[in-house]
Parts: sequence; C-alpha cells; structure tokens
Amino acid sequence: QVQLVESGGDSVQSGGSLTLSCVASGYTDRPHAMAWFRQAPGKEREGVARITSIGQTTYSDSVRGRFTISQDNAKNTLYLQMNSQKPEETAMYYCATDPRGCLFMCLQAERYNYWGQGTQVTVSS
Repeated sequence: QVQLVESGGDSVQSGGSLTLSCVASGYTDRPHAMAWFRQAPGKEREGVARITSIGQTTYSDSVRGRFTISQDNAKNTLYLQMNSQKPEETAMYYCATDPRGCLFMCLQAERYNYWGQGTQVTVSS
C-alpha cells in the first residue's frame, strides 16, 4: 500500500522561505511523476509543481521562479522549496503520485492516484 507523508509545514512571514518534504513508501512500481498541490479553505485544490521520475519539472504560473520541486530517489523523498512566499499561498499542501506520462494539463488533480494527508503552510503579512 502506497503511503505519502508530508512534513515541513509551518508559519512564515510574507517573503519568507520554507521547504516541504514528502516521504513515499509501499511502491511496487515507481510512479511516472509526483507533484505538489495546495488547497486553501473554500478553494479548489491547485497544482503547484510536478516532477517526473527522470527529473522533468512543471510549475504553475503563480509559483514559477519562486518554488523549486526536487526529489531524492534513493530516499524516496519529494521536496518543495518555497521562496518569496505570499499570504495568499496559505493552504494545506499535499503531495501526490501520477502513474502515467503526461503531455499537457499535467497539474490537474484528477490524474493523481495517491495522496498524502497534507501539511499546513501559513504565510502572514
């Protein structure tokens, strides 16, 4: 059974930085890609960044240039380095797995099959 456990969420000031981690276990086959999503209260889940098993990355327009997704395959760990954070980015952050390759619209939540429980990030102004 695949398990994803996020950590690293915290409260930070606007403009601050934070790094999230997601440890994965229970794979029989490594997923094609993993991604970070976030969901604020009353809002839809939003794809933030994606990385394939060979390191190809995709970012949402809202975070490109400020966030960096990375992975350590030896540790089965996914990371999200977040810089210059904004108060509107306060949300629960989730990691998720995508078992398939993707050519476009790759940050749609519906294509991801396993999810972690989330870690809370609060950005104060």
